[in-house]
Amino acid sequence: MILGFVILYLLVSVGIGLAAAKRVHSAKDFAVAGRSLPLPIVAATVFATWFGAEAVVGMPAIFVKDGLRGVVADPFGASLCLILAGLFFAPRLYRLNLLTVGDYYRLRYNQTVEVLCTLCVVASYLGWVAAQFKVLGLVFNVVTNGAVSQPLGMVLGAVIVLTYTTFGGMFSVAILDFVQISVIMGGLLYIASVVSGLTGGVSAVVEHAAQAGKLDFFPPASFNAWLPFIGAGITMMLGSIPQQDVFQRITSAKDERTAVRGSILGGGIYFLFCFVPMFLTYSATLIDPEKFGRLLAEDSQLVLPTLILQHTPILAQILFFGAVLSAVMSCSSATLLAPSVTLSENVIRRVWPDLTDREFLRIMRLVLVIFAAVDLTIALVSDASIYSMLVNTYKVTLVAAFIPLAAGLYWSRATTQGALCAITAGLTTWLALEIFSPSDSIWPPQLAGFIMAAAGMIAGSLLPQKIGIRKA
Repeated sequence: MILGFVILYLLVSVGIGLAAAKRVHSAKDFAVAGRSLPLPIVAATVFATWFGAEAVVGMPAIFVKDGLRGVVADPFGASLCLILAGLFFAPRLYRLNLLTVGDYYRLRYNQTVEVLCTLCVVASYLGWVAAQFKVLGLVFNVVTNGAVSQPLGMVLGAVIVLTYTTFGGMFSVAILDFVQISVIMGGLLYIASVVSGLTGGVSAVVEHAAQAGKLDFFPPASFNAWLPFIGAGITMMLGSIPQQDVFQRITSAKDERTAVRGSILGGGIYFLFCFVPMFLTYSATLIDPEKFGRLLAEDSQLVLPTLILQHTPILAQILFFGAVLSAVMSCSSATLLAPSVTLSENVIRRVWPDLTDREFLRIMRLVLVIFAAVDLTIALVSDASIYSMLVNTYKVTLVAAFIPLAAGLYWSRATTQGALCAITAGLTTWLALEIFSPSDSIWPPQLAGFIMAAAGMIAGSLLPQKIGIRKA
């Protein structure tokens, strides 16, 4: 029954996505849905884009092991990212009427900064999309009782998501997000009510987690403890702001006010709902400590699916896998679209500037297919956890792209030379520490790279200008 539901759900989702594709007539429709989305859809697509593999499977497993302190990057940093983007970046970026975040770097600085930042943004999506494909493989493997292997499941999931995203672009992504958010919310809330009945209620689970120290958020009052904590927190909080998926949701709104409110509302909903899978996964350790303790040690990402299959009624199982599929498909389609659009607009179009709109639309779709193939390969060969694959992707944008974006918007003296110094200092510092710093170092490489990027922007902008000129 579960497998039949999964197949039916996938067919319906693809059908909705392909139906939405009929509204795509230009590159602008494909990339930002013609800047026409109302508040409910903007908020839904902000939430659904971020509520993916890591929120349902990866993050809860980390929480059970390390508590709230272990998930400071996501959901705490991730939610603050969306709220900060809505408050401080959405108004200014929306008014510029641009297709990609890379366009801003060209408008404010020059083409060199545009291409460098675009490549960093595109690279940051590799682990994110691969993580979504991993969960799709996990779902297919579980619902078929192992008949479909996880690698084969990854391939099937990638093909399904690629089908409607390639044709429908942002229109398909946004409309499916709006449909899928109801499945995610309704399904997880119902399952939480079922599972809470097995543990003696929500208060019993929360009390047990508190006594076990899982709800302790702030680290001890020492420099050695706070430095890694800050580094983990800002990785997603600031490193995600230059992402194309955040920019797309801002610029897809029908007006500036909708862009601001949609980002803030979506971020708030995301933060609240991330605690539902955490509650469910921690509940498993109370329902059967021996079994799920062993599973935590072997493969913690299987704890929640196993709990649902072995301890809940068939309706809860159907709703759970519907919610998982909704979350992962929404996230993977959005994170496939975002880098493909920005790579096409800000790199390929620089090589062939005379492309017609129809030719450019064809290029974006081709790039999307190629990017999906690369991500699928990474998912198949990587043995990293879903949560680590996600969080690590934002380090490159934190050290290279955030400072030029923020300084360009809020510091009138920021120059092209300053932006190039920031990118160079941030990337080289981060990479050097990632490669050469000892394993017991307390300095997170991305935090050091972020500080050096800020210093590079200030020094490069205030020193005599040797590289280009500032562009307003």
